[in-house]
Amino acid sequence: MIRGALKKSKGQLEAEISDALTSFEKEHMGRGPIETRTYIVDDMIIVRLKGVLTKAELSLVKSDRNIRARELIKQVRIELIENGRSIFEEMIKGITRRRIRSLHTDVSTVSGEKIIVFTLDRPPEIG
Repeated sequence: MIRGALKKSKGQLEAEISDALTSFEKEHMGRGPIETRTYIVDDMIIVRLKGVLTKAELSLVKSDRNIRARELIKQVRIELIENGRSIFEEMIKGITRRRIRSLHTDVSTVSGEKIIVFTLDRPPEIG
């Protein structure tokens, strides 16, 4: 078989990553995002997840103590991502055949969006 025939398109890789991260959110965070978009740029994977906050989190953010609530929500979400890092590493390696060099994440308690940026050891092969 021709080696190039095994390569996936950029769109296929992005869709697989979006699907995998949506599944992760559902299984490990308790609910999935409303929308997930993935962008591959050189050796980076940028993922934007919309609608990740629960009703309880949204209620906390709107309360009188919203500054403290926002900080707590961000801290908990970051800890959950760090706790699942090994799952992310296997997931991304399985899809891109590349290792994660670093992972960066943040969640907006205003918009309910989460951004995850993975930097890889090198750009994925795109067919």
